[in-house]
Amino acid sequence: MSTATKSPVMLYTEQTPNPESLKFVTNRMLYQGTADFREEELAREWSPIASALFDQPYTKGVYVCNNFVTITKHINYDWADIMLKAKKFIKNYIEEGGEILNDGFEEAMAAIEAEKGTGYEYTGDEAELVQKIKDLLDTYVRPAVEMDGGNIAFKSFKDGIVTVILQGSCSGCPSSTVTLKSGIEGMLQRMIPEVKEVVSEMG
Repeated sequence: MSTATKSPVMLYTEQTPNPESLKFVTNRMLYQGTADFREEELAREWSPIASALFDQPYTKGVYVCNNFVTITKHINYDWADIMLKAKKFIKNYIEEGGEILNDGFEEAMAAIEAEKGTGYEYTGDEAELVQKIKDLLDTYVRPAVEMDGGNIAFKSFKDGIVTVILQGSCSGCPSSTVTLKSGIEGMLQRMIPEVKEVVSEMG
């Protein structure tokens, strides 16, 4: 196979609102979807790139989405000491054609979600409301959250309370609670009067 025609892998970093997380953005599509690894076991099972990153002592969590990887570091490491190492590591890994996720990952995650009960069905008016909430989150909230290296997913709607799941850099980020309360809750309440509150769980 000729490698001469391959375009070089470009990589740059972006800050996220979470000081412990840094976003490594590439010019390659890594995975169309979201893959959040906060446990090493899950990474070892499903993601060769996350598994390789967990081999580095500074890695606490790995989140892969579209063309970026967000690394959450252990608090006792400083980005100034590890950022270039991590950047080089990811660049080399992609250039060498390393696997990002194993086949069957999406199906396995969907099965876990179904087990948790995130896929339970709504009926009638409630189903319409839930669809509206999901559409608003997808259209207005997710793109902004993705820019910050994270993801937000709808979990449930019950008695006026919307529960969302925060992943990637948003998980455990001090400013995500503020965003959730001032931004997302405010918007949903304006657009859908039935929404009383928005609460989050870590994905």
